[in-house]
Amino acid sequence: MAQVLEFRLPDLGEGLTEAEIVRWLVEVGDVVAVDQPVVEVETAKAMVDVPCPYAGVVTARFGEEGSELPVGAPLITVAVGAAAPGGSTEASGGSAGGSGNVLVGYGTSEAPARRRRVRPTPAAPAAANGRSVAAEPVEEPDDGPRAQTAGRADESGATVVDGPVPVISPLVRRLARENGLDLKELTGSGRDGLILRADVEYALRAAAVQTRTAPVPAATPVTAPATTPGGTRVPLKGVRRAVADKLSRSRTEIPDATCWVDADATELMRARAAMNATGAPKISLLALLARICTAALARFPELNSTVDMAAREIVRLDAVHLGFAAQTERGLVVPVVKDAHARDTDALSAEFARLTEAARTGTLTPAELTGGTFTLNNYGVFGVDGSTPIINHPEAAMLGVGRIVPKPWVHEGELAVRQVVQLSLTFDHRVCDGGTAGGFLRYVADCVEQPAVLLRTL
Repeated sequence: MAQVLEFRLPDLGEGLTEAEIVRWLVEVGDVVAVDQPVVEVETAKAMVDVPCPYAGVVTARFGEEGSELPVGAPLITVAVGAAAPGGSTEASGGSAGGSGNVLVGYGTSEAPARRRRVRPTPAAPAAANGRSVAAEPVEEPDDGPRAQTAGRADESGATVVDGPVPVISPLVRRLARENGLDLKELTGSGRDGLILRADVEYALRAAAVQTRTAPVPAATPVTAPATTPGGTRVPLKGVRRAVADKLSRSRTEIPDATCWVDADATELMRARAAMNATGAPKISLLALLARICTAALARFPELNSTVDMAAREIVRLDAVHLGFAAQTERGLVVPVVKDAHARDTDALSAEFARLTEAARTGTLTPAELTGGTFTLNNYGVFGVDGSTPIINHPEAAMLGVGRIVPKPWVHEGELAVRQVVQLSLTFDHRVCDGGTAGGFLRYVADCVEQPAVLLRTL
């Protein structure tokens, strides 16, 4: 007898609580194998193919392409041991136990027993958490209608029914609770009225605006309009929302300051040309600037740090994990070169090339987008000279590099046309004062103007 198993959106790691369905890779009626990718989703960090832990026939899909699902929401149901369409051979290769090793944060082994009730039904619906469901009678978790009754997991793993509020994500509940917001007053924008984090955040913003203008009746539900007179509302989701959250947090928490200097990059460009004339793999300008950054951070370690306000401590970090800003079709992302301080220029150039290609194709993993300790931002590729970049929270500094262009410059006492670049450093004023920041930036400029300066730190 076929067993119908439900596969839910797994925990994709890095604290992510939801994902957007980009593309379904299977249709209802398709036969799937264990660990076969069934859907492509986009998180705030990366594009991810989600594999199914069961082998069988797909009996249902949940969510349309472009919709957003919270972690734990149903993705598909699979009939394990069912006859494949058009044939008498049963789908094989899996079991009710699943593969057990699909993605971060979940497994497919048997879940702990919960309270169950029996109700008669002619069909075999899916069961939560990978438990099989017999055809008749049907046993199902005693935790109320899915996506209609909110629940939470207690310490034993059992589901505790909170009431008829359609919320799945514990993050949404916590956000509402910490801000005194009654979820019963909201109308969810998710499937079947599911309340998403965006709904709570919108309600909080709307309440703040109304508080400044007029009292808000406690029983008035706050819902997000789809359009605005004279304009269109564009949802903040995926990478765009992650960028907005991080930059807003940076501006709120970090007292930043910026200093800048013009530098003659003529000798640096000549050195790069000489390196690339040897027939070896090409060295990128970004790799040279990264090598300069790691040397400067070795001299000024205060800027390779983070601030722990709860402990009232500045944490100086031993390793330099160098992030670099990359503009993609999905938006701004910051891939991270791990242990940049231990890489030479060739290795840095190769890693930049690999990560840039992954960013372009949308295949960066969450691990490749997190853990940075210092960011290098080459905004010169946009044809601009200067900027005051926002620090990539929770880092302490970011070096900005403008375009390198011919300009009049006094060189060796005479006016000449030289390749000039503007360098800017935005830094967290809690970790150091202007003297340290200026010293770092001046050292970087000296290395740009005279690359031989680097030899003293090699």
